[in-house]
Amino acid sequence: MPEFLPDSQLVLEPGDIFLTKGTSFVSKAIRFFTRSFGEKRTRVNHVGLIVEQGSVHSAMAVEALARVKRHPLGRYAKKRTTGVAAFRPIDLPDEQRSRIVAKANGYVGRQYGWTKIVTHLLDWGLKGAYVFRRLTHDDDYPICSWLVAHAYLAADMTFGVPAGAANPDDIWDYVVANTDEFTQVRDLIPLTPGE
Repeated sequence: MPEFLPDSQLVLEPGDIFLTKGTSFVSKAIRFFTRSFGEKRTRVNHVGLIVEQGSVHSAMAVEALARVKRHPLGRYAKKRTTGVAAFRPIDLPDEQRSRIVAKANGYVGRQYGWTKIVTHLLDWGLKGAYVFRRLTHDDDYPICSWLVAHAYLAADMTFGVPAGAANPDDIWDYVVANTDEFTQVRDLIPLTPGE
């Protein structure tokens, strides 16, 4: 198991991906329904992007909640049972990093894409086939994984699935398996209180 810097020493960079594992009923349902048939248990239920450098508590994040918001990642310190992991792209050129951050920031203020959740569920019923999610290609109403996948797509990068089909588990599986492209900089544990 890798050694991670303590939160007090870790600096997150623009383009870093954070993934969370909550304990609420909704979080558990998301993990259940994003698990592919025959796959190991899903570890995460939410994903977002770091868009401005800072400590674990001060780094600015963009994530799709009821609306797409930009705020310090430190908001998760109040959720003492929510695990937060972070992954960093390896050798990401500044030009690509800028495109990822610009795309993510471009979503701020948009409404959450509730219809995309329905199409994810319908495709889950089809054993993960990418059928109904193709119908919700509208970029105006993102969900968390859509935001991250499309931000990375702006830099010609994918997570092994079409951007419109990506869910938090797909992104987790990809960044964990592709250690030549991503390195884990924070374990999936709750944030330490601070700052």
